[in-house]
Amino acid sequence: MNLKSTMKMFLLTAVVFIGHKASAQRTYEEMEHLTVNEQVTTVITASEPIRFVDISTDKIAGDQPIDNIIRLKPKETGHEDGEILAIVTIVTERYRAQYALLYTTRMHEAVTDKEIQLQEREAFNNPSVSMSLADMTRYARRIWNSPARIRNVASKEHRMVMRLNNIYSAGDYFFIDYSIENKTNIRFDIDEIRVKLADKKVTKATNSQVIELKPALVLETGKTFSRGYRNVIAIKKLTFPNDKVLTIEMTEKQISGRNISLNIDYEDVLSADSFNSNLLEEE
Repeated sequence: MNLKSTMKMFLLTAVVFIGHKASAQRTYEEMEHLTVNEQVTTVITASEPIRFVDISTDKIAGDQPIDNIIRLKPKETGHEDGEILAIVTIVTERYRAQYALLYTTRMHEAVTDKEIQLQEREAFNNPSVSMSLADMTRYARRIWNSPARIRNVASKEHRMVMRLNNIYSAGDYFFIDYSIENKTNIRFDIDEIRVKLADKKVTKATNSQVIELKPALVLETGKTFSRGYRNVIAIKKLTFPNDKVLTIEMTEKQISGRNISLNIDYEDVLSADSFNSNLLEEE
């Protein structure tokens, strides 16, 4: 390599290094600016669940009404135009974004609706997230479309049959695929779906301990079905003794109040299949 080529390589390396350092350090002047006013609620929407929000001062009130949305508003008036009230940092499962909140006395200039754009997202490896909701949904959808592998776990109640179709293991989660056949002509209006860990046998002299488990994902969110129903839920991997049973319970809205539950033994959980590459291939 001659001197000219060596100098070109050096300059290219320097530019890349300086660019990397510049992207790693940023001032509020380089952030996206959002104008805010105490008469206007600023709604910021992320493309995936928000796991953490930091508002750098107490001049801004904020809350998170649903998983991927936050709401912001100045607490009081009396600020000057262009005054920086706070820096807001939003961390999702796979990226983070920061915005400088600038006050405006002109209400019509305040941002009411803000969606986090691709160019505003910085990739972030969130240590508390072992699997993103997008990946979890993708896996669950593949299972929902796959044939049933388990045939001998079922329950009957109110002329309905609830069956376990599949259990898969991926990362830190179990994916449980189940279905319900409604043999009546009465539509079932779902009130809630609960997942519990309970004692197998309960006597009057025994205090039963029931542990409520919150699913990390419920694939289908529909609230009613007439004949057939199928869903996939994801729960954190767990172990439990043989005298316990994992229960999925579905209850109906009042007045009818029908309910049906499916008990899954630990042996069935241990037989969970692992995802294979064929199941995850794009259609």
